[in-house]
Amino acid sequence: MRTDTFLKILTVCAALLPSAALTATPASADSCWTHNGSLMRLKADGNRRWFLYEAPRPVLRDAGVTTGTLLFEGVKRGNWYEGTARVFSRACPGQPQIYAVAGPVRADQLQVTLTGRRNVNRQCHPSDRVTTDTLVFTYSHRC
Repeated sequence: MRTDTFLKILTVCAALLPSAALTATPASADSCWTHNGSLMRLKADGNRRWFLYEAPRPVLRDAGVTTGTLLFEGVKRGNWYEGTARVFSRACPGQPQIYAVAGPVRADQLQVTLTGRRNVNRQCHPSDRVTTDTLVFTYSHRC
């Protein structure tokens, strides 16, 4: 294929793609993200970060989660988040279990993956079991 023909095809294809597909734009600090079927809001102040529920999935409402409920709080250091997360239960609404999490921000700044180990609770009391949780936040849009 000739170079000028290839460039014309490339130009037409680029015009058909949304601009976000052509460039990786870092997500802003006050923005909306998806997480496990819920819509979240990311707030920032300097290097401090918070993920709050904006529109929790229905099953979480039974555990006391509403708009504005805190899921994660911590700090961002370079492309790394660390802090504490919460897990909610219908058995003890309003009493989330808090545990340490940490993880990377994807290179394009559009996804954060946090991992942490926590006790498995039964009826609001720790059991002898431990599990690893992975929380994935994917940028959705400016709120």
